[in-house]
Amino acid sequence: MADDLTPNDNRSEQKVGESFADPNAQDDIRLGKSFAATNASGKPKRHEEPSHEHGSRRILWIGIVVAVVIFIAALLIGGLPRLFRDRELRKNANTEKHEKPVVVAERVDAARTGSALVLPGTTIPLTEAYVYARSNGYLKTRLVDIGDHVKKGQLLAVIEAPDLDAQVDQARQQLRQAEQQLDNQKSQLDLQKITLDRYRVLVTKGVLSRQTGDQQETNYATQVANVAAAERNVQAFKANLDRNISLQSYEQVRAPFTGIITQRNVDVGALISASGTSSGAATGPAPSGQFSSTGGSAQAGQSNNSGSSGTTSTAATPAQSPGQGGPLFGMADQSRLRILISVPEGYVIAIHPGGVAKLSVQEYPNASFTGNITRTSNSIDPNTRTLLTEVQVDNKDGKLLPGMYSTVTFPPTAGVHGPLTILGDAIVVRQNTTTVAKVVDGRVHYTPVTLGRDFGDVVEVVSGLQQGDVIVTSVTDEVTEGREVMPHIQSPTNQSEGGNNSTSPKASNAPSSQSAGSKDKQTGGQR
Repeated sequence: MADDLTPNDNRSEQKVGESFADPNAQDDIRLGKSFAATNASGKPKRHEEPSHEHGSRRILWIGIVVAVVIFIAALLIGGLPRLFRDRELRKNANTEKHEKPVVVAERVDAARTGSALVLPGTTIPLTEAYVYARSNGYLKTRLVDIGDHVKKGQLLAVIEAPDLDAQVDQARQQLRQAEQQLDNQKSQLDLQKITLDRYRVLVTKGVLSRQTGDQQETNYATQVANVAAAERNVQAFKANLDRNISLQSYEQVRAPFTGIITQRNVDVGALISASGTSSGAATGPAPSGQFSSTGGSAQAGQSNNSGSSGTTSTAATPAQSPGQGGPLFGMADQSRLRILISVPEGYVIAIHPGGVAKLSVQEYPNASFTGNITRTSNSIDPNTRTLLTEVQVDNKDGKLLPGMYSTVTFPPTAGVHGPLTILGDAIVVRQNTTTVAKVVDGRVHYTPVTLGRDFGDVVEVVSGLQQGDVIVTSVTDEVTEGREVMPHIQSPTNQSEGGNNSTSPKASNAPSSQSAGSKDKQTGGQR
């Protein structure tokens, strides 16, 4: 049956088979014929390529076009935002590089006493002393201990001194011997007086020669001199006896004034020497106010300038130990206390003896005590630029104790300029040098400064700055030497709150500068 098929039928079946083999074959054939007819003018007809080659090329080109489109789309989606971001960052960097940074600054100014001046100090007794021994021996009896209230002349201790007692007996016997010699010389003088009178009568009558009379006159004068010498010997031995009796009286150690026993350095059985040292003395600091060389007021005044964070004031710790000075007891009269204040130089014209000051302590936060300005040193300390001022306060009720940290408030005085103060945040330490960033003609210049007292929030500037200078209070990495900046001037804390250089109680036990009406803070002993 296959033989009956004509060639035309075979070609038809072949086309049908090719159409089933490639669905796009018929379309490709028609497109090929149309393309050949279009380009057939004057050109010989080319041999037609197979239809399946045209389909493969088309798929290849479509894939290439799709890949290119996807690549361009991915490039546009991922690259353009990043490009815009980089361009913005470069723009911002150039802007920051050429723009002037804004810095927080303040203008340095002298504080004014628009509010009360508050300064730190330490209470010390008005009268205090060591009690020494003036006789050698052993401590026989001790009658008082620390904290005991004693009156003037009260017996504190008894020293057993047998050597001194023997010296008193010896001096008494020597005095008696001298008195007997004096009596003997006086008897000889009486005899010489009677003999002289007789010779004068005989010489007058011519019985004896004048030479014999002169000899008797000389003997009488010699006896008068002997009597005078004997009287002086009696006085010398009597003085020696009185001295030994006085030393013997020191066997009884008595209170020199009315007060409180603050120290007891010996106990019964301790060997006491007349120089005041003792082999059995307990070690410990001497009473406050007693110093070996610097003096009470000087050292107490220096403690106010050293700065403090609540530590013990050096005024209460003398350089002289009991082993070197040897006090048996320490006494203090606490009925009246005094506080030594270091007043800044800018306020000295407002401080006068007879003025009034208020005293406050941490232990009585809701109470204040009135004190009187009794005296000043009338000289400025060149190291601290302060005036040492003494304020006394009545303490008959015993509420205050020596050694308490206190703050003394002086009344405000209009027109009085205080020292220069700056915020503590403005201080920068560069290469072991204390500096501040001062703005001069819009540029930063680091200037070395000398600091005075530290009040916590603010610090006193002794040298390096002048009134009216502009300094940077918030120093960042942008604040470099010579850089142009735009200062944003703000009022300092002490100026906005009254413009005074004062310290008030602060919880952190460190002095700070605030006005009297600001929040109370507790402070520690000031430097």
